[in-house]
Amino acid sequence: MISAGALLLLSHVVVWHAYTGAEQSALDHVVRQYNASQRDVAVEAIAVPYGSFADKLQAAIPRGHGPDAFIAAHDPIGQWKSQGLLARVDGDAGVQQTLRTLWPQTVEPLREGDALWGLPLSWKSLVLFYRTDLVSQPPATTEDLQVLAQRLRSQQMPDGRPRYALAYETGSFFYHAVWLHGFGGQIIPPERGVPTLETPQQLQALRFLRGLVAERIVPEDMTAVLVAQFFNESRAATVISGPWFVGDIAPGVPYGVAPMPKLSATGHTASPLTSIEAGLLSAHSKHPQQALAFLSYLAGPQGALPRLRTAHQAVSEQSAWQDSVASQDPVLRAFFAQLPELVPSPKHPSMRAFWEPGEQLLRQVLRGVDPPQALRSAQGLLQHYLSPPPDAASETPYLVALSLALLIATGLIVRRALSQQRIARAWQARAAYAYLGPAAIALLTLAALPIVLGAALSLFALLPDGSWRFVGTRNFADILLCRQTGCLDPLGFYFTLLVTILWTLLNISLHVAIGVALALALREPFLKLRGLYRVLLIIPWAVPNYITALIWKGMFNRQFGAVNGLLTWLGLEPVAWFSSFATALAANVTTNVWLGFPFMMVVTLGHLAGIPTELEEAAMLDGATRFQRLRHIVLPLLMPAMLPSVLLGAVWTFNMFNVVFLVSGGEPDGATDILITQAYRWAFARGHRYGYAAAYAVLIFLVLLLQTALMRRASDTDRGR
Repeated sequence: MISAGALLLLSHVVVWHAYTGAEQSALDHVVRQYNASQRDVAVEAIAVPYGSFADKLQAAIPRGHGPDAFIAAHDPIGQWKSQGLLARVDGDAGVQQTLRTLWPQTVEPLREGDALWGLPLSWKSLVLFYRTDLVSQPPATTEDLQVLAQRLRSQQMPDGRPRYALAYETGSFFYHAVWLHGFGGQIIPPERGVPTLETPQQLQALRFLRGLVAERIVPEDMTAVLVAQFFNESRAATVISGPWFVGDIAPGVPYGVAPMPKLSATGHTASPLTSIEAGLLSAHSKHPQQALAFLSYLAGPQGALPRLRTAHQAVSEQSAWQDSVASQDPVLRAFFAQLPELVPSPKHPSMRAFWEPGEQLLRQVLRGVDPPQALRSAQGLLQHYLSPPPDAASETPYLVALSLALLIATGLIVRRALSQQRIARAWQARAAYAYLGPAAIALLTLAALPIVLGAALSLFALLPDGSWRFVGTRNFADILLCRQTGCLDPLGFYFTLLVTILWTLLNISLHVAIGVALALALREPFLKLRGLYRVLLIIPWAVPNYITALIWKGMFNRQFGAVNGLLTWLGLEPVAWFSSFATALAANVTTNVWLGFPFMMVVTLGHLAGIPTELEEAAMLDGATRFQRLRHIVLPLLMPAMLPSVLLGAVWTFNMFNVVFLVSGGEPDGATDILITQAYRWAFARGHRYGYAAAYAVLIFLVLLLQTALMRRASDTDRGR
């Protein structure tokens, strides 16, 4: 640690990074080593969580609160350059000297225009892991994979389950890009200059993917967890993954690592997308020369060698590869062998909107949609996401309307406050107001202020350069008038609203029905072990819902899930749960009902305890049956008391993000998304259209407000009767 007194005498250079584990230890070692060699500079490395790294940079650097330098992947350079977050680094003599020691393939991706915007530190990409007990030599071509698959078909697992030649996340475009490159395609074709899906090479890659699945070379519905499980259980002979996969390999599993194979049809290597980790200089650095000097040291021999030895990074510095660690580490050897075939991940700002249409394309093809049709649909979706923001609107009418509203509200408040009677009552209750003051301030700050800011954000649009444009109510007009999508398309607001209402009604009906039924059963005095049953039935509610959602997601897996396993055991056909709207919605509802019925059961038990037993005893003496007592006494007294809980459950279900996002993921093609998940996707997966997403959030708030008002009115009507 650097003392506060020392920082006053030294140039304090702050470097942000998102490293953890061995990579963080290696960086800290280099920082200590560098600081020990300096007299007038002190470098401080600060770890920032990966999930919020980019957002913190974009918020802090323009305001002068960010780092002097930071370490990040090269992909967002185009976006960060247009936002004015980066300073070019190629004008420094020390940088020029360091560049001569680095692999040129890792330097070029950091160029944008005629400038260099960072110093490469290392690169990460996909390689081929293989089990040495199943494969004596790693497949060098895709024909070798086919031969391996044929051999493995005769070597089933002891329990009869099949083995596969290859496993990887087939629904991820990051992995699929290896086949696209193998057929000579690119995500950004030079003749178009923007991300594009509908190309001849993409069509070839999709047909090749279908062939891999049809010939049972790869399993079709894989996640990262399943890939690791298949490899560890020897159900997959080879796996496409990155260096992070080493930590998933179980102890004792014999494995090797090799470069990616060549496509036999073209002779081209199935080259993976490669991410270059680089040291980048902040455009608002307080000590730019000192920060560049440290980045040169970090990228050069003295900084590269500790990173290679400790963190096993594929460093960009050439001489470090002569170290014995580089020759002994199988992952590093595979990385080095792939260096000539390196395909850097595109850094075009529009890539933010590319991944969702790309992965929807893969899911459609895996479901059996004809590849040309799926390509046309995905390309149309991508073009929709890349559509320009709304035109600017005049601020004057909105400012006038806001001023009038504030003036009228202020006048009404002052008029009420100046009433002599109100002033007297307020003065008498001044102690109560003093106690309530802190809570009121906290409520306004934590609840009211975010709502106001979100509503204000809905009147703006984020531009590619990071600036904001006032567009007035045009975001709302685009949503409500279906200007960008069909009203009943899966991306349309009204379709999503209908799905959300259906989702809420189905869940609340089942929550109440199951909860009330179980509570009535647990109320019966003849039932033994009621306490144990109550504890067991409340467990689904006690487990965090995202954990439950992930468990049910695995249970609904098409090939390997427990639900389809049960159906097969019963002699029924397995169901592709996320291939149709009805089955995907059923999977979501099943998961949420499992999560929600315990709440209604507990609430019902509480209200049942408040119903006087004398009423039922009197009815029983009058000859009423059990069903008659339930219908004429218990339910009429129970239902009005349950209404607040039903209202609360409806609000929770209406915005149940985790279940929909984690179980079906909106499949098929966004049809099972609800309003809250659509808002999330517009904000974070479709080009960061924050204003559009904020407009969605405002509409959700208004719908919930209307729903609450209607339910309260219904409650008041029932009480009036």
